[in-house]
Amino acid sequence: MYIKWSPDSKKVAANKIRPVQKRYVYYVESSPADQSQPKLHKQEYAKPGDELPFYIPCIFDVETGKATIPSTELFSNQYSLNGNEMKWNDDSKAITFEYNQRGHQVYRILELSAETGKVRPLVEETSDKYVNYARYFRHDLKDGKRLIWMSERDNYEHLYMYDRASGKPLYQITKGDWYVRQVVKVDEEKELIYFTANGIQKNEDPYFIRYYRIGFDGKGMTDLTPETGMHRAWFSEDMKYLVDTYSMVDKAPETVLRDASNGKVIMPIEKADISKLLAEGWKAPEVFVAKGRDGKTDMWGLIQRPTNFDPNKKYPIIEYIYQGPGSQYVPKTFRPFDYYMTPIAELGFIVVMVDGMGTSFRSREFENICYKNLKDAGLPDHIAWIKAAAEKYPYMDIDKVGIYGCSAGGQESTAAVLFHPEFYKCAYSACGCHDNRMDKIWWNELWMSYPIGDQYKESSNVDNAHLLSRPLMLVVGELDDNVDPASTMQVVNALIKANKDFELVVIPGAHHTVGEAFGEHKRYDFFIRNLWGTNPPKWSELEQR
Repeated sequence: MYIKWSPDSKKVAANKIRPVQKRYVYYVESSPADQSQPKLHKQEYAKPGDELPFYIPCIFDVETGKATIPSTELFSNQYSLNGNEMKWNDDSKAITFEYNQRGHQVYRILELSAETGKVRPLVEETSDKYVNYARYFRHDLKDGKRLIWMSERDNYEHLYMYDRASGKPLYQITKGDWYVRQVVKVDEEKELIYFTANGIQKNEDPYFIRYYRIGFDGKGMTDLTPETGMHRAWFSEDMKYLVDTYSMVDKAPETVLRDASNGKVIMPIEKADISKLLAEGWKAPEVFVAKGRDGKTDMWGLIQRPTNFDPNKKYPIIEYIYQGPGSQYVPKTFRPFDYYMTPIAELGFIVVMVDGMGTSFRSREFENICYKNLKDAGLPDHIAWIKAAAEKYPYMDIDKVGIYGCSAGGQESTAAVLFHPEFYKCAYSACGCHDNRMDKIWWNELWMSYPIGDQYKESSNVDNAHLLSRPLMLVVGELDDNVDPASTMQVVNALIKANKDFELVVIPGAHHTVGEAFGEHKRYDFFIRNLWGTNPPKWSELEQR
């Protein structure tokens, strides 16, 4: 049990907890290195729909032993109660704690009075879909009267100034059709907020992050990293300077020292020299933009060609997918080698990746496509984007499109051939969370909601396995401690019952993996066979050479 002493040392706050029976996932390690017999492992692993502990914050008077136990009306249907982060007010008259409602449609900051035992909301965030509590920021100002809170309530992530006495927002600090990404520092003495954001500049990639500062009153917003690119910065302790490194997928990194009051460059520090890389024939991936399913919203992605690319030839297309909600995934910084795209492109493929609807940092509306609908996976946007690329570049063979991914990408790549077999001709799916009822509770109840309903069946690759009509290779690590390996095996079982042909690769001793070295071999061969239509050489014979 965690207790929190009041500042005057006269009271303590602690949680009364109603525990529940825990769920465990079990793993059989078939081939341990230190013995012949298998080993059994287990891991605590709550899944969607599981009963969760119930917390009641209580206050105890140290001298009298009096217990103040509040009504649970405002936190009755708990997903979590951030009780271990209970915070005393400086006057020792109340504590604050946070309540995340099961199903994630309500999030509250609550204050419990040590004098009356009453609970009142300081902040209440609601949504008809979900409050994305993973995008969290709260700062209690030292005056004890105000707090800064981050919210997506106006369709974008912004900062708000709240009045603690009324529990109402005083005003919106940042606003516009762009996203606050992270608060770096709140300077209460100068009443300044330093933060990162994307989407402010309308003439560049909307995902590029820049650094800004703004006054508590929402005035004087200053761009501290004005050059085009993806920025990563580090401030000096006194906030007078920042070291800024910025790049793009086709622009080498530059690092400069800046004045943190206005963003002006004080001196250059370093610029990467990629001349030797270019001399070796390296080519950057192409940033490609095309409309999505609605015919009006831009989708941003990458096209990676092989280094021996010949525009007079025809190339099959492979999409690498990781489209889980909660972030964006297409690389934005310079990288001479991308594990997921570069090697397989060298086998004679054009490899693509795109952030479709259902990913983050464009707008809440853009992301909410995923709600109760993870099977969507942005695939209608991906298909429209790939078709647009193939129309511009006829050497992209639109009739030979494969797809692969791991984890959420494993679920999504299988969903591609189940629900869009007219477009995707084959899929390699590693460690997929193929049925959201089988996966970790937080990810799935956030996007797929609670209680468990038909939406879980509709998005399940298990329930829809009978739709398979394209080549599919399923890969799983037998010790996957991120996604229950049974999720893959249940797809296998459903495919067998439906009399479907498929391939299965189980990696002994492997955890959450794209397939490790053996899986890479299998993936390369799988796409050579199914997209090029040829049989690759045997790896064992190549190694002997």
